[in-house]
Formats: sequence, structure tokens, C-alpha cells
Amino acid sequence: MVGRGRWACKARFWKRRCSASSVLCLAVLCAALLALLFVDAIESWSMSLAMNTAGVEQAGRVGTHSGPPNPPEEYPLMPSPLVCQRARPYLLTMVTTAPANQKAREAIRNTWGGEIEVRGRRVITLFLVGLTSDPGLSKQLVEEAQDHRDLVQGRFLDTYANLTLKTLSMLGWTRRFCPQARFLAKVDDDVLFNPSVLIRNLNRSHSAEGDLYLGRVHLQVQPNRNPASRHYIPAAAYAPGVFPDYCSGTAYVLSRSAALKISQAAVIASPSAPLPPEDVFVGLTARAAGVLPSHSPLFSGGPSLPYSRCCYQALASVHHISPKEMVRIWAEVHTPPSCSWLRMRASVGLCKVRALLRTVLGKEE
Repeated sequence: MVGRGRWACKARFWKRRCSASSVLCLAVLCAALLALLFVDAIESWSMSLAMNTAGVEQAGRVGTHSGPPNPPEEYPLMPSPLVCQRARPYLLTMVTTAPANQKAREAIRNTWGGEIEVRGRRVITLFLVGLTSDPGLSKQLVEEAQDHRDLVQGRFLDTYANLTLKTLSMLGWTRRFCPQARFLAKVDDDVLFNPSVLIRNLNRSHSAEGDLYLGRVHLQVQPNRNPASRHYIPAAAYAPGVFPDYCSGTAYVLSRSAALKISQAAVIASPSAPLPPEDVFVGLTARAAGVLPSHSPLFSGGPSLPYSRCCYQALASVHHISPKEMVRIWAEVHTPPSCSWLRMRASVGLCKVRALLRTVLGKEE
């Protein structure tokens, strides 16, 4: 009887232990699923916190500028003025690029920028550059424009401090020469862009007739008030304690009506030196125009994401991609078979969690 009681006690002990282990495993699994489901909200919060601490590091750099922006109608280089009248694109993608970044432009032409029809929709990709003081580089740009007929050159010096002028130039060119485009995407030249993912999302969720300002939204970012910082924005230039919410400048999308309203508001704003970061400026003019930003988890924003085929297959934009990586990754992502929806969703959650941990721990590249 004593032995039987001892075995009964052991059985109850192991049963309770197994039950506790099952509950613990279930709790861990639920926590992991919740983390994957809400990773975008957590990511947005952590990034806004990191940006406030770093003084708008991810938002762009502030620099002085010698005078008011030149009229956006002045374009030394551009494709045919009839390019959009003939094609009537659903999506116009303008890639902001530096004059010297020829390898990046070539990689884009050989990958996503080379597509002319996506999901039955006409698409056009053009490259936006500024002026260069290097005569040799200027000559190369002229030759490149003649060869590819996809360069738009604004009449401003192409520097990091003048990125806002580049955006003004983009809006002005689109307003004048491509009002037919139903959507305008602004993309940096180190971004792996996936028009198919974007157009699928636009077809499902967004009307081209409404005001759409879509991307990775940054929340409650504070201006840098430190005069010693190159990101310094004096209160005289911008008095409020936080910027209005805005989409990361790495990649965002504007509907036709939103692009027109923001372009008109930008002309009225008449920005003065020092110019705010270009993505912040778009957020400011969007607010003035009554256009609110919409967050999409399909845009990675500023942080780099660790490579995962299924993760990259699911996203509309991924930042920090070199020309060599762009060609290789584009080929891998578009090699059959396609990842299942569940696998893509899980992969996106995992690679964003990994990127989030790197950001929080200060290991972001």
C-alpha cells in the first residue's frame, strides 16, 4: 500500500508538471504570435523613440541652402514631354538618385525598374537627379539620358542638403508632365522596390480618386534643437515640439489628388533655409493640404532588414540594398515556387523582429 501510494504521488506530480509545461508552452506560443501580429505597431513606436533620441537621424539631414528653390519647370534633362500622354501609367515611380550612382540606376533598370506592365497595369520608372559641378559627370549624364531616356534633371545642385529641392522638383515635373499617372511612388536608389506587391495592395484597398499618402509612418518625431548638431532645426524655422506624422522618405506613394494638393501646398509654403528633411517637409505640406499619412507594413522604412526570401517577397520596399544585392535578391525572390501567405507573414514578422532588436540594442547598420 505504501509503494502504491508513492507511485500515485509521483504520477500526480508528473501530471501536474506536464500540465504546467503545456500551459507555459502555450503561453510562449501565444506571445510569439502576438509579437508577429503587432510587430508593426511595436516597430513604429520603437523607431519614433529612437529617432527622437538620435535627433532625426532616420528622417534625413538638415543643411543650409543658398536661396529659394528654382522653378520646378526647369529641367535640363528629361524624357519626351509626351511620355505619360502615350503610356497613361497607372503607377509612375520616381527614383531619387545622385549623379554618380550609375551602378544603382543600372541595377534598377535590370530588375524592378525594367517592368512596363505589372498585374495588367502600365508602369513607368524614371530617375531624378540634380546638377553636378563635375564636367565629366555631366557629360556622362547626358549620354545616359540619350541611351535610356529615363532621366529627369532638376536645376539645383545635387547635394544631400538639397534633397527637399529634389522632392519639389519631382512634384513639379509630375504635375506638369505626368498628371495622367494615378499613383506616384517616390523611391530611393538603394531600395528594393516591388511594384507587384504595391499594385496588389492598391487594387485591393485604395482608390486612385481619394487622397492617399502611403508608406512607413513615423510618429511624434521631435526636431533637434542642439545647435552643435548638423540636424539642428531652430525654433525660428519650426516652433512646435514635434513634427506632424510623415512617411519615411525611403519609399512612399501618393495618389494623383494627394500629389497635386501637396505640390500646390509646397509652392505656397515657399521654404527657406535651413530646409527641413525632405520626408518631414512632405509631411508638413501634406498636413497643410489636409492629406493624412497612412501606415503600411509593406514598407520597411529606414532600418535594414535581414534577408529572408519569403520576407522580401512579401514587402513593397526594402532599404539599404546595394546594386549587386539588388540583382541577386530580385532573381531569388522571383524564382518559383512562391511562398505561401502564412509563410510570408511569419517571415515578415521574424525579420522585422530581428531588425527591431538590432535597432533597440544599437546594432543597426
